[in-house]
Formats: sequence, C-alpha cells, structure tokens
Amino acid sequence: MNRHILDDAHIHPGIRKAIADNHVDIVREVQAAIAANDVVVVGMKMNPVPKKARKALEAAGIPHMYLEYGSYLGGWRRRNALKMWTGWPTFPMVFVKGVFVGGATDLGRLISNGEMKSMLHGKRPKNAGRR
Repeated sequence: MNRHILDDAHIHPGIRKAIADNHVDIVREVQAAIAANDVVVVGMKMNPVPKKARKALEAAGIPHMYLEYGSYLGGWRRRNALKMWTGWPTFPMVFVKGVFVGGATDLGRLISNGEMKSMLHGKRPKNAGRR
C-alpha cells in the first residue's frame, strides 16, 4: 500500500517551503514525544474518543503520554498539520513504539488481541513492512 501524497514535482517551487513549514512545530512536538515514549496519544478537548483510548490504556496498565491540541472551538489549523502528516482524519492518533496504529477502535483491537503487548516488547507488528 502506498499513501497518496502529492510529490514535489507537482508542487510549484515557490510554495514548497510554505507547505513544509506549515505548523511544523506541532509535528516536531509529537515526533519528540514519540521518540521519548513507548505509547503516545494525541487528542483534543471536548472529544470523548481520545478519553476512551486513554481509559483503555489505563485499564490495560499501559503507561502513555497524552498530548492535547485545541478543541472543537479552536486549534483546528494546527491539528490539520498532524492530519496531513499522518494521513489520519480523526482524533485520537495513537503511536506505539514509533508506529502509528490508528485511533481508539484500532487501539482497542490491539489490546484485546494481544498485539499491543507484542509491540511493547519489541516484536514487529503483524503487517509491518508488507505491501
């Protein structure tokens, strides 16, 4: 599977820097958290789904880092940079050992089928690297 991302050849050179620099601070902050923590959940205020993901991790006894950016009332432009970076349209965004695993439903599936424990103990995800 390949993600569909507009390649540089199809972006005018005059705007490439603006695209690359668009809220790069938020992406770098999340990247730093991912590098420093086994599990990172990125969410937003007022959205119950990130809370659901955090509760699932807590119930499983899995420590995690939580980053919260804005709410339904603001901060969407900054959050949009994360959506563009991951290709994921909703929150939460969950990362395990540097691998983006999806949202709360995806996380719940990984916990219930035991794959989360495997990932945390250094085993490769079932479909990692496959096409």
